[in-house]
Amino acid sequence: QVQLVESGGGLVQAGGSLRLSCAASGRTFSGYTMGWFRQAPGKEREFVAGIRRSGGNTYYADSVKGRFTISRDNAKNTVYLQMNSLKPEDTAVYYCAADAGLGVYTISSRWDYWGQGTQVTVSS
Repeated sequence: QVQLVESGGGLVQAGGSLRLSCAASGRTFSGYTMGWFRQAPGKEREFVAGIRRSGGNTYYADSVKGRFTISRDNAKNTVYLQMNSLKPEDTAVYYCAADAGLGVYTISSRWDYWGQGTQVTVSS
C-alpha cells in the first residue's frame, strides 16, 4: 500500500508555470512506476506523463510534450510535474498515480494507487 498526496496546484495565467509535487508514503517509493493524469469537467481522466522506477525513462502525452517535465526524487519519496507554457486547455484536476508494475500505462484503470488530486486553473 502507498499513500499519495499532491500539492502545488493553483490559478495561473496562460503562458505561466506551475510545479506539482506528489509525496508518497508507505511502501518503498522506488519500487513504483509513477504517473500524472488529469481530468477536466465532463471529460475522462487522461494520461499526462509517466516515469519509470529509476527515473531513467519518461513518457508524455502529445498534448504536453515539450512543455511539461516529470521527474522523481527517490530519496524524498516525491514525484514532480513541472508545467511550463500553460494553456487554458490544461485546466483540470491533476492526479498522481503509482503502479507496482514495470510499464507506464496511459489507461487509468491499470494504475494501482491514486492521490486526491490538485486543481490547476489556467486563465486566458
